[in-house]
Amino acid sequence: MENKNKKTCYVTTPIYYASGNVHIGNSYSTIVCDVFARYNRLKGIDTFFLTGMDEHGQKIEEAAKKAGKSPQEMVNDIAKSTKELWKNLNITNDDFIQTSEIRHTEVVQQLFEKMLKNKDIYLGYYEGDYCVACEAYFTKTQVGEECICPDCGKPTRKVKEESYFLNLKKYSNRLLKYIEENPDFIQPESRKNEVVSFIEQGLEDLCVSRTSFKWGIPVLSNPRHVIYVWIDALCNYITALGYGSKDETLYNKFWLNGDEVVHVVGKDILRFHAIYWPIILMALDIPIKFKLYAHGWVLMKEGKMSKSVGNIIYPLDVTKRYGLDPLRYYLTREMPLGNDCLFSYDRFIERYNTDLANDLGNLLSRTIAMINKYFDGVVIKPKEKSDTFATELENLSKEVINNYNENFSNFRFQNGLTEVWSLISRANKYIDETTPWILAKDEDKKAELNSVMYHLYEVLRLVAIMVMPVMPDTSKIMFEEMGVLPENQAFDSLEYGKTSDVKVVTKPIVLFKRLDLVEEQKYHQEKNVAKKEEAPTKNEISIEDFSKIDLRVAEVIEASKMEGSDKLLILKVKIDDKPRQIISGISEFYAPLDLVGKKIVVVANLKPVKIRGHLSEGMILTASSSKNSLEVIQILKENNFAKIS
Repeated sequence: MENKNKKTCYVTTPIYYASGNVHIGNSYSTIVCDVFARYNRLKGIDTFFLTGMDEHGQKIEEAAKKAGKSPQEMVNDIAKSTKELWKNLNITNDDFIQTSEIRHTEVVQQLFEKMLKNKDIYLGYYEGDYCVACEAYFTKTQVGEECICPDCGKPTRKVKEESYFLNLKKYSNRLLKYIEENPDFIQPESRKNEVVSFIEQGLEDLCVSRTSFKWGIPVLSNPRHVIYVWIDALCNYITALGYGSKDETLYNKFWLNGDEVVHVVGKDILRFHAIYWPIILMALDIPIKFKLYAHGWVLMKEGKMSKSVGNIIYPLDVTKRYGLDPLRYYLTREMPLGNDCLFSYDRFIERYNTDLANDLGNLLSRTIAMINKYFDGVVIKPKEKSDTFATELENLSKEVINNYNENFSNFRFQNGLTEVWSLISRANKYIDETTPWILAKDEDKKAELNSVMYHLYEVLRLVAIMVMPVMPDTSKIMFEEMGVLPENQAFDSLEYGKTSDVKVVTKPIVLFKRLDLVEEQKYHQEKNVAKKEEAPTKNEISIEDFSKIDLRVAEVIEASKMEGSDKLLILKVKIDDKPRQIISGISEFYAPLDLVGKKIVVVANLKPVKIRGHLSEGMILTASSSKNSLEVIQILKENNFAKIS
């Protein structure tokens, strides 16, 4: 019989756009949600964990056409591979929603009609710039003269069509009041401040339908329109619970009457979840039950992961070589809430060797080996009062457990794991302080030696419980190696001194084999070379076409990054002693200081244009030998000639 008084937790990932393979950045969101779900289940909280795919929009329609598939076939294929990936990453989601499913589409249609009837949605006319890649509209100020998307850097399209609009202005003051009255609604604080600032600048009503493509949910009262992706996608959080269906049991349990609802998103979709989603709920008269945790990005050395740069890391590339739990641990440990983290194999290997192989793995194998050597594999709970070192270890354990729970309950996993590793480090130090190999030589010290083994054992048991949400397989192995009884593996046994008498395995396994950094670097270098592709050649041009280009030697006298752009540099160059400004998208390959003083080749007769409000009076010549490289053409020989013939 179900316990009616049992607390509930509902945790959701963003639903990922069905445009291709899931990379390590997307995997981070799902892994940390899984950690949170596992942690809550360990505490005995009734937990429902949702993930899924966002499947509608022009981008999907066009991609499916190129692939020779129907949109439905394409999204089903991607959903299938994504489900398989989550299975391989040991993700324990309770549901996986596809926004093309009937259970979702029919309810979204009804919700749209309800908002239309209440005049929260109205029919209007839209003309402006639209980015297909981001599924977002932008103002002329945002896209600049060149009509470049401020988020992804790709060209926008001019859109002119009849559209429905969501009345954001109507609810802006109410939303600001809600944020003020619920200070933990958006976390971390820095993200909340971003949202408040954005609202206070004045909200524009949101375009929520399109007529220029068909792959979407039709508006019931006006089927010429399909419902725009963000109203469609955001409602998944309640349609997956059965809201608006014949059976609203899950909705009532986990949302309407639920104790905790947590949405986890990347910072790039913060605005949609922190502004549009609560306003949609207000318009539908549905209570805002969720807290929003906005995390940063997993970055590479070259910056944000990008197919065009060729620096995308896929999770299975890591797990096939190093195992699953090390990846789950690395991502959870490296990402502070709200900030970005760097993924590099060098850093990964360093964390693997230091934290997993040296600290945890070595502590486990040493402890089991000593218990076997000195006590035939049996640990007995000591009757004597603990020594000073053991008392310190016990007191630290209690402190760590409290801090661990505080951090894991509030989605601060990095801090929680730091606490756990402080206990592991203290246990390793405890071995040096007590010198069991010396105690073993004195028969009168047998009881003291047993006490040392017991305290080491208890620390490892507590660690195995606390790392269970992050590294479930590792935790299971530790329990098996140590012979921990089932009742002492449970979360309610997370208390020092629970173990009585126990027997460990005869021969411990190597929990994490230490990696050779040089060998691993060589492996990845060779792998990158193997993946390198020749850059495709462009269409032929005639000599007449080429003769129109005026190539000049220019000296770079200043260089700086353009504010608000990850790709663009502002260069001040000198041609024939005359200064010019050129905007170039080479920031991913060159730091500004790398270019100052260099003699480069520029196209001098290119028509000047404005890019994001900055004048560009030419183009720098670059060359590429692969998708992953781009080099500025430089002049090595000093001469007085400015023109290249």
